Amino acid sequence: MGDPTYCLPQPLTPAGRDGLAAILARPERAVIALDFDGTLAPIVPDPEQARAHPGAVPALAALAPEVRSVAVVTGRPAGVAVRHGGLAGVPGLEHLVVLGHYGAERWDAVSATVQAAEPHPGVAGARAELPGFLDAIGAWRGTWIEEKGRAVAVHTRRARDPQAAFEELRGPLGELAARHGLIVEPGRLVLELRPPGVDKGVALVDYVREVGAESVLYAGDDLGDLPAFAAVEKLRSDGDVQGLLVCSGSAEVTELADRADLVVNGPAAVVALLAGLADRLS
Repeated sequence: MGDPTYCLPQPLTPAGRDGLAAILARPERAVIALDFDGTLAPIVPDPEQARAHPGAVPALAALAPEVRSVAVVTGRPAGVAVRHGGLAGVPGLEHLVVLGHYGAERWDAVSATVQAAEPHPGVAGARAELPGFLDAIGAWRGTWIEEKGRAVAVHTRRARDPQAAFEELRGPLGELAARHGLIVEPGRLVLELRPPGVDKGVALVDYVREVGAESVLYAGDDLGDLPAFAAVEKLRSDGDVQGLLVCSGSAEVTELADRADLVVNGPAAVVALLAGLADRLS
């Protein structure tokens, strides 16, 4: 074990304390699973400019050899998260897995390749319709479209009134998505049109079972992480797995903080938590 005087932040809930204790007691049976944007990488106005916090990769590389597995679970394409995170070819991360597009894509460091299911045809239809659709609505200057391959997103962060634009677009975009067999997933001033039945909860449970984990830490920051939180809560209630839910704190999204066992102050604090775990387990 590392320095016994190092003090990890303590979860506020009994279930979270049990989850942390299980990770520390049997790290070889623990999965550390993390969202990317807002958790490992600070939120920025242009998602293409998002990069992992400078301490994220060193902390993950120190922690990964001590646990069963480390996985990044993201709504981004897996390859994009790997590039923006600087996750490829890192000593210590030889067995890292990135579950992209909410689990529809999978990159692993062993093969350095992406495996993916066939894309939903409705995404292409919605993508083609979106520019004219937004123009027809009229007043939403400053919104912009992010191409995500297996999904497409409309951001309002650059609009004159970002929250008003977000709220006004939810209904119309929901109708557009439904016409193409898609759903709308709201996030931090972003509305993502993507296929139904694919979410971080499904991806996380499948992965935890695949590797035979007895405990899991999941850290996220946005509404898209709620299914993963719900999945860990169900695993705990079923008695299958001990879990620790971490919210990478944001004033924009309070739902995760309300359900988290531990709230930390953004990506820098997530990195400090990971480094602290690595220190305790080394």
